[in-house]
Amino acid sequence: MKAELLYEGKAKKVYRSASNSEQLILSYKNDATAFNGKKKASFTGKGRLNNEISSLIFPYLHERGIRTHFLERLNDTEQLVWATEIIPLEVVVRNVATGSITKRLGFKERTPFEPALVELFYKNDALDDPLINDDHALLLTDSTAKELRELKVMALEINTVLRELFQSINLALVDFKLEFGRLPDGSIVLSDEISPDTCRLWDMVTEEKMDKDVFRQDIGDLISVYEQILQRLEARL
Repeated sequence: MKAELLYEGKAKKVYRSASNSEQLILSYKNDATAFNGKKKASFTGKGRLNNEISSLIFPYLHERGIRTHFLERLNDTEQLVWATEIIPLEVVVRNVATGSITKRLGFKERTPFEPALVELFYKNDALDDPLINDDHALLLTDSTAKELRELKVMALEINTVLRELFQSINLALVDFKLEFGRLPDGSIVLSDEISPDTCRLWDMVTEEKMDKDVFRQDIGDLISVYEQILQRLEARL
């Protein structure tokens, strides 16, 4: 049962659990945003799809030794998680050049990154979540140099596991963003969600984009694309 609303973001509402103060309930919304909230729309069923997809992927990560905040799926749009102190960084892992990095640094579209490239972005809507380096992160957050190293190592471990999972359902993991949080004992775990909202996925046969880019670029039906991903994951997991 939900207690008070603690926070409402672009894609989710966060509630305190009424039965355990150390747990939260994430309620997935039907809203879609792009370009740091400059483009907005609502899609019936999107919240259910992202909740279902994340609720399949997090246990898969647990089985492979990745610690996350996820506890269980509660219903179509809600999941129970451990409460964490979110580190205000987006950790982006890139396997292939596309999107903003081609504009920022001139990489040719579809240039592979071997090994994968890890970037840090400061979570601040007013500043449009700018790209930062480690020194910036130390100044802007309460992270330590050791924690930043840990975040990057974890991000690459997660990349390895997710690439294998998505390849098994004929999807290439192009890039994705992660958020991490601290548990009360100070340990860091993966938080937020893993979904087509946070991952770029390309069909390995057709090269069709199977993620939020269909909304960003107006190139397809978001709900049908997300449904396909869920169906593939359900058949695999």
